[in-house]
Amino acid sequence: MPERCHGAVILLLFGMCVNALGAFVGVNLGTDVSNLPSASGIVAILKTHRITHLRLYNADSQLLKALANSSIEVIVGVTNEEVLRIGESPAAAAAWVNKNVAAYLPGTNITAIAVGSEVLTAIPHVGPVLVPAMYSLHKALVAANLNDLIKVSTPQSMDLIPRPFPPSTATFNASWNSTISQLLQFLKNTKSYYMLNAYPYYGYTTENGIFPLDYALFRSLPAVKQIVDPNTLFHYNSMFDAMVDATYYSIDTFKFSGIPIVVTETGWPWFGGANEPDATIQNAGTYISNLIRRVSNDSGPPSQPTTPINTYLYELFNEDKRPGPISEKNWGILFPNGSAVYPLGLISGRSTGNSSAVYCVAKDGADEDKLEDGLNWACGQGGANCAAIQRGRPCFLPNNITNHASYAYNDYYQKSRSAGGTCDFDGTAMLTTIDPSHGSCIFTGSANSRGGGGFSPEAAMGPSGLLPGASSKLQVSSFQLLILFIFSWALRF
Repeated sequence: MPERCHGAVILLLFGMCVNALGAFVGVNLGTDVSNLPSASGIVAILKTHRITHLRLYNADSQLLKALANSSIEVIVGVTNEEVLRIGESPAAAAAWVNKNVAAYLPGTNITAIAVGSEVLTAIPHVGPVLVPAMYSLHKALVAANLNDLIKVSTPQSMDLIPRPFPPSTATFNASWNSTISQLLQFLKNTKSYYMLNAYPYYGYTTENGIFPLDYALFRSLPAVKQIVDPNTLFHYNSMFDAMVDATYYSIDTFKFSGIPIVVTETGWPWFGGANEPDATIQNAGTYISNLIRRVSNDSGPPSQPTTPINTYLYELFNEDKRPGPISEKNWGILFPNGSAVYPLGLISGRSTGNSSAVYCVAKDGADEDKLEDGLNWACGQGGANCAAIQRGRPCFLPNNITNHASYAYNDYYQKSRSAGGTCDFDGTAMLTTIDPSHGSCIFTGSANSRGGGGFSPEAAMGPSGLLPGASSKLQVSSFQLLILFIFSWALRF
């Protein structure tokens, strides 16, 4: 385990700042990525960002070799295509363990095998052999004397629980009762854990406004909007906690206890199509920052307060080759060059260092026509230096009206506030103490500013060109990242 971090504000992004009990935040690595770095390049990126826990969806030989002597704890994956064969053949299971696990030990720190991905809901015809596959893999580990080092489990979707709220009445889909009972018995017998894929993004976007966005993003709710389980009177401060607790209660209906839950996938897309308005960089950054704060307090959900929720973010890179809606391709927290999609606090090497600084940024959800008017005024009559948000400049990407307006608003505000300039812009702006600088885009007033507001020698971090679906109607278009440096969040609370 990493040693205890000194000071509550040292909250880095992934598995590094945890207490002695070991709560961590790791990351998933999908590979449907254009320009995917080499295996050694990926490991270098993981080390740079101090990521200590990694989940693979397969058992890629090049990655497993490159991970040797890195100390990174690795979950290797049996693909959905492999589950049926392994479930029907103990010999196939033994061969899989020998080839994909034993061959890389002890150099590569493999700690678990994830058998399939959401098998019961994604490929239900394979469900009957899922637990037999797990038993066969475990027996192969026992034969190799590896069962104490490596656990076997299987990630399941929240879709397996049809009605997760209130958590106290949640149950698994009854059609899978036999399989789930066998699964839980296996986890109990082998001292393993339940792997849960929990996505408040989908819980929020598919419930047609039943729950507020703040609840999905870990933001505090006013007293009149508190989410309370009417049976237990437990207060749920986040949808994430409610999902985890719903799973604990579902397990409890089978009379099993002492099986911890590890969240093997959670995240928030940072870009989406016109019909996906909640897939924004601001929401993604808020979700990830608050998730890390929540996991790092080393507590469990209301029904299991002393059981930490170890969690893996989905995902390291955008899987731009995946089919489906635009948001499906934009869950990554890093670009393939290792730079952050949105600010990641101390892991990106920039703490705010200027806790008294105040920035003027556009409000999330502000009227776009008003933002356009405000942007044009700031860059014109207001005298803001908007060169940094031109195409090819450090603050051009990502390209949308809210974020470009933020840069312009802030530049105007920093230069004019001593003479009475305000941060309003027809109600579309607000003040924040969170430094919105990102990558090589430095906002005026930042402790890292060189005085020019936005320029630095480094190339802009991230892909070039207009983002899919982004607006191009403005001469001076848009972007600023109103995302929370984790350091700043820790100070704020």
